[in-house]
Amino acid sequence: MGTSLFHNYGRFLYPNCYSRAQKFPNGFFSVVLETKCYPMIVASKNLQTGSYEAGGSYVPVKETKEQLLAKTSEVREAVGAFQKLPMVMPSVDIFQSALRKAKRIPPTKGIANIAKREKNKGAKQLDALMKELAVPLRIYKENFPNKTLLHPYERSLIELTLGDGNYEEVLRKVDALRKKVVSIGKEHASLCAKSTTKKEAEQRLSEGMEKLEEVFFADGKVVDSLLNNAKTLRAMPVVDLETPILCLVGAPNVGKSSLVRILSTGKPEICNYPFTTRGILMGHIAFNYKHFQVTDTPGLLRRHDNDRNNLEKLTLAVLSHLPTSVLYVHDLSGQCGTSPSDQFLIYKEMKERFSGHLWLDVVSKCDLLEESPVFFSTEKSDDGDVELIKYRKLGPDEAIHVSVKSEVGLNELKRRVHEMLLCQGNRIKSETSDQENSEDQCENSDDQYGKR
Repeated sequence: MGTSLFHNYGRFLYPNCYSRAQKFPNGFFSVVLETKCYPMIVASKNLQTGSYEAGGSYVPVKETKEQLLAKTSEVREAVGAFQKLPMVMPSVDIFQSALRKAKRIPPTKGIANIAKREKNKGAKQLDALMKELAVPLRIYKENFPNKTLLHPYERSLIELTLGDGNYEEVLRKVDALRKKVVSIGKEHASLCAKSTTKKEAEQRLSEGMEKLEEVFFADGKVVDSLLNNAKTLRAMPVVDLETPILCLVGAPNVGKSSLVRILSTGKPEICNYPFTTRGILMGHIAFNYKHFQVTDTPGLLRRHDNDRNNLEKLTLAVLSHLPTSVLYVHDLSGQCGTSPSDQFLIYKEMKERFSGHLWLDVVSKCDLLEESPVFFSTEKSDDGDVELIKYRKLGPDEAIHVSVKSEVGLNELKRRVHEMLLCQGNRIKSETSDQENSEDQCENSDDQYGKR
């Protein structure tokens, strides 16, 4: 007890210093104040509050030690928030369940007066109905994550699938409905508690329940909107940032989905019309007991980012915010609907924008290629563009020519994809190791600072 007292006394006098008490054989205590004081280290995180613009690039470059140390206070964002969303009940089910529970609430025991007993029961039932309606709404508001705290990839998915601002607006309306229900419920419960007769209490109970029902269903559709949003987001493919990802990119209908079926467990729809892929499809590749991820993305057209539709922006979001390796697919047969000239320009733009990614080019449908290159009637002349002339015939340099139909080049494609994903895995390990080393360096720096 004496030691504890002296400890507390020392901390009271010098709250920022460490104190220790020593007991001597004669029963006296000596308080020793250490000269070292420990600083308070506050970790903060800058939140991204701006809206997403599909136009960035994920470039996994090696950072300097100073840059790594500067980022050690930041919390690494992770994906997977959509799988943790709460289960949302339909508005009708919420009200019916709340009404059943409220009607089973009995009056407080021991009230002999009939009028007092009735007004007590009415007030308790209205209060219970109000709470049974408000609590689920509060849980939804609290457990749906703040969009600004999500991984940039998941923020992009929210905006591109639900519409810009829809996610926040629905949650705002859910909270507004909760506040309205609480206000109406408390008002009518108070009125019922002030009743002077049994008949008046019964009437005010009935009026209060009808009013709560009216208010809830007047805006209850927002709960159903939240339910639909949760279903949409929960169905999004799960991405593991620690596992290498192969992303198939190219113009619409060039054969990306066919190659996904060959390379992975993914089973995308394959049809002969643009934008067959209407979202992000994830599959898995297994090579020598090692597992990798593969994603099929919607096709890109030749146009400015501001003119792209949400399907194209989904593709850009994957490339911008996920550490992917790129398998770029070219179709020079003339069957995909996008001219080789346009494909060439799209390819050059993407290759320059996402130059930090590991990259592999594939020319699909090589069994349909003829000796002479394909020209579209809308295309302009090459005007001596040697690079474009060469692209029309063979595609990019070192591109693999494959045919799903005749199985030409598929074994080489699988081998090259395997090598690229192994390289991507080593890159991820290297970045993770650099992050851990920077954190260790920061901890060592803190220890040294504390011992001065």
